[in-house]
Amino acid sequence: MFVDSHAHLEGPKFDSDRADVLARARAAGVEAILCIGNGTGPGTLDCAARLAEQHGGIYASTGVHPHEARLADADSYAEIERLIAARKVIAVGEIGLDYFYKHSEPEVQQQVFVRQMEIARAAKLPIILHIRPATDNNAAWEDAFRLLREHWQPTGLGGIFHCFTGNAEQAQRALDLGFLISFAGVVTFPKSADIQAAARAVSLDRMLIETDSPFLAPAPHRGQRNEPAYVVETARYLAQLRDRTPDEIGTATTRNFRGLFKI
Repeated sequence: MFVDSHAHLEGPKFDSDRADVLARARAAGVEAILCIGNGTGPGTLDCAARLAEQHGGIYASTGVHPHEARLADADSYAEIERLIAARKVIAVGEIGLDYFYKHSEPEVQQQVFVRQMEIARAAKLPIILHIRPATDNNAAWEDAFRLLREHWQPTGLGGIFHCFTGNAEQAQRALDLGFLISFAGVVTFPKSADIQAAARAVSLDRMLIETDSPFLAPAPHRGQRNEPAYVVETARYLAQLRDRTPDEIGTATTRNFRGLFKI
């Protein structure tokens, strides 16, 4: 009934009880999880693919996160291409721009973002986007929209704006580019008025839900380690926000996920 469209399950925070985490997700009605294959950067981009091969109901992505863009090189891109060709990989991501932390310079992030879009285009796979602006300007949003218009929109392959933290106007611009909008636990936070407005505005047939585990646990679990079972709480919150039932949110977002990835 529910799909967690974005989770980082490969890291050490799940090493002690990963099997129990997956069992709790199944018990909560989570039928599929997209595990994100960034790892700790190049050389570890197979982390999600390995999990997907070990567990039913888990799908995988792969790609270099903008935080590690400075580490990307020809070997990194070859690693992504090998994983797409040989493993259970359904998307390239999360990729994009993060000007909040700037672990990698914006110009480098843009170059790596474009190169990974080229790889995804050749493989005919959707992309999963991480866009985080600096606190004092929207340059990351504007640069992302420009690069997507130039390098991705013509492909028609679409993708996901993961853990959407923009406003309703930015959500509409993302939709116009052919993307789905995914809402994480942050939408349940009291100070997330802009994100909540976007969640009201996005058509239900263009929406996804996610946990971004182990980060950003939704209310009432805020402050705890997040896990895929908690995606149901985000669905409940969105249902209240939109005067729907949690089952309607779950059914629609599951259908959207399966449609995007042709599952």
